Amino acid sequence: MPNDFEAGKHPFQLRPNRTLLSLSLPILLSLIAEPVTGLVDTAFIARLGAVPLAALGVGTSALSSVFWIFGFLGIATQTEVAQAFGRGDSAAARKCISLALALGMGISLLLGIVLFLTADVAAALLGASGAVQMLATEYIHLRLLGAPAVIVVIIGFGALRGVQDMRSPMWIALGINLANILLDYLLIFGAAFIPPLGVAGAAIASTISQWLGALCMLYLLLRRLGFSREIQLRDGIRFLTVGRDLVLRSGSLVLFILFTTRVATQIGAEAGAAHQVIRQVWFFTALVLEAFATTAQSLVGYFFGSGKIRVAKEVALKSIHWSLATGVALLIAMLLATQAVADVFVPADAAAAFHFAWIIGAVSQPLNALAFITDGIHWGTSDYRYLRNVMLAATVCGVLSLQAIDISRVDAFDSVWFATVLWIAIRAFWGFLRVRPGIGNSPLRASGSSQTR
Repeated sequence: MPNDFEAGKHPFQLRPNRTLLSLSLPILLSLIAEPVTGLVDTAFIARLGAVPLAALGVGTSALSSVFWIFGFLGIATQTEVAQAFGRGDSAAARKCISLALALGMGISLLLGIVLFLTADVAAALLGASGAVQMLATEYIHLRLLGAPAVIVVIIGFGALRGVQDMRSPMWIALGINLANILLDYLLIFGAAFIPPLGVAGAAIASTISQWLGALCMLYLLLRRLGFSREIQLRDGIRFLTVGRDLVLRSGSLVLFILFTTRVATQIGAEAGAAHQVIRQVWFFTALVLEAFATTAQSLVGYFFGSGKIRVAKEVALKSIHWSLATGVALLIAMLLATQAVADVFVPADAAAAFHFAWIIGAVSQPLNALAFITDGIHWGTSDYRYLRNVMLAATVCGVLSLQAIDISRVDAFDSVWFATVLWIAIRAFWGFLRVRPGIGNSPLRASGSSQTR
């Protein structure tokens, strides 16, 4: 894996804005593909009735929690490969990819066996019983057959984005989700010699499409980067240490989001319904912001690996400008769409709870943009422990704020979103200070001429 830009300057140094946008757009398209497929899955299964739809919801909730655990493999792989790319060190990149795949297969095998044996218990813990529990258990069993393929795709996305190939992951993501949709229709409802399989058909469609994507991914990785047999125990331990920090960070993030849902639901059904609408739109806007964060991770990692710390900081600041501008655009779009969202998605009895909380969520978008982009920047410098500590601190403050809410008050639901803004603001504030001026032992503080080329 030679450094493709050794003969001259990196495109970012020549056309920074164009480079950021051209790299971010394919990431955004790949991120959007999966939620769209999830909506199609839901629409197809909904035609079969409430029981199959409830089973699908239970099955996907259980599996998303398991697959989420492996996100650290993609993040760590992307950073390690980006930094190796910056150094022109192909051997290090191959070792990283091979190590991530080996760890991913081992962990997925263990967790897969455990979940396969306890799928019915997991479904019951999520509130399923009777026919819903039976269908959800079958769905989990069939989807677990594709777990190794999911891991390959996650790691492959990180590796390819590490060498700033954003288009290949986009095409693979679109291909996986298109295949899933086509197979969904055939297997859920049946056609010709294929019997209708219902919820099981949705699981088989996902498993087959993931394996098709994984095979394409392995071919691309072999052709573009290659693999290595030189995997050492100490490298595996270091990778798992990174995984620990990332899992703790992501776990505290999920904990806060679940806690907001719990408090909103305790306030009342109207608040719970309004919260569901605002949360889903918030998740969608997060995809737009995550595209910039992923681009920043790759570019910062590249320049950080090549020793050009000053350029890495330029990437960070330019990415922050674009992300903040996007956050402002999202704020304006949400405010303009307030009534349309209320008319289409919000039940009439939840409208009173919805409006002011929606405005709070809209106003938080620039802060959210800053939190996301600084996450990506610090991933690029391998500053995982700092991110973990900031997220833990933000979540503690956020959860304490949520616990302090008097759910009997008329404005209780608004307070849920004020607590969310506090949670976001803490992450954004400390994330930015780590970039500029560069508090603590910030990796982005240039020191010495060798780091300022």
